[in-house]
Amino acid sequence: MKILYIECNMGAAGDMLMSALLELHPNQEDFIKRLNSLNIPNICVEKETDKKCGIIGTHIKVTVGGIEENEHIHSHNYSHIHNSLNDIEHIINHLDLSENIREDVKNVYKIIAEAEGNVHNCEMNNIHFHEVGTMDAVADIVGVCMLIDELGADKIFASPVNVGSGQVKCAHGILPVPAPATACILRNVPIYSNNIKGELCTPTGAALLKYFVSEFREIPVMKVNKIGYGLGSKDFETANCVRIFIGETDDSMDSVTELMCNLDDMTGERIGFAVDRLFEAGALDVFTVPIGMKKGRPGILLTCICKKYDKEKMINLIFKYTSTIGVRENLLNRYILDRDEKIMQTKYGAVKVKVSNGYGVRKIKVEYDELERIAKENDIDISDIELK
Repeated sequence: MKILYIECNMGAAGDMLMSALLELHPNQEDFIKRLNSLNIPNICVEKETDKKCGIIGTHIKVTVGGIEENEHIHSHNYSHIHNSLNDIEHIINHLDLSENIREDVKNVYKIIAEAEGNVHNCEMNNIHFHEVGTMDAVADIVGVCMLIDELGADKIFASPVNVGSGQVKCAHGILPVPAPATACILRNVPIYSNNIKGELCTPTGAALLKYFVSEFREIPVMKVNKIGYGLGSKDFETANCVRIFIGETDDSMDSVTELMCNLDDMTGERIGFAVDRLFEAGALDVFTVPIGMKKGRPGILLTCICKKYDKEKMINLIFKYTSTIGVRENLLNRYILDRDEKIMQTKYGAVKVKVSNGYGVRKIKVEYDELERIAKENDIDISDIELK
């Protein structure tokens, strides 16, 4: 299994994450060219080589109309021109991106908007972002989403996040570090602070970590293939960089989303129809369990397990095809064996088998369709088939 491990000893910002990921990319110059060709309004992206405390790494310079925006300096100070979340989504919808990447970008931005709305006590659709800061963040988020997609990691882990300490100045006054929006995003994420004064983790960096990272933990046992260093613009006694490892682990684990709802007013046929629609849409598994509900009513617990990026689609389908008015969500770790299909020669000829390996075991299974074919061709019962 291919994994990424993000070391956040000096926090995380969008440009630093993009810089570290870029160092892992096999064709860096081509990537920068393609990112610029998206024509994000007034944006120009450049790759620079820099050094922090003797470490050579990459710094991505993002300029908006020729001005480099530093996300650590809160952009409220620069202009009174703002964009709403709908404006940002309109820009994203008109970029030449694959649908998966487009949805990733929008989902990361929604995390930021939701946090800002929480801080300012308003709906996230009413949040307005500063134009320069917004375009800079769009470039960072789009770049990170593209790089993660192209690097093709099966799993992303990260260390606990150093958020820095002290205070940060913005147009609203002096705020504590981490800034309120960053603190909101990082709820349920392990964070810490040491003696470094300053804002180390920005809202954009926090949102990217929150969206993509499956687990915050120590570095797992892995065979490291390459290491990327993304350098920040500030200088500290400690090297100001995000370090990302890419490598392999022997066994496979991923995170999946479990969606559940209780049903007590649908026929079995309608529930079966809903189950089929969820499978057709890409659900990993869908199943039902009889349950007892309030007032002694019998009911059905419908459970849908899906990839995290399919969550919104599955929720929409559950509401569309069932009578429920609420869906519950759990994030689960799934441990899986590596699977492959092979051809096995038997006395019945070539037969397709599924071979599964990992965690010290090896399993071989013939698919039912193959057993059914062999039974029909040889006029025998499935239980009489002997493949060895």
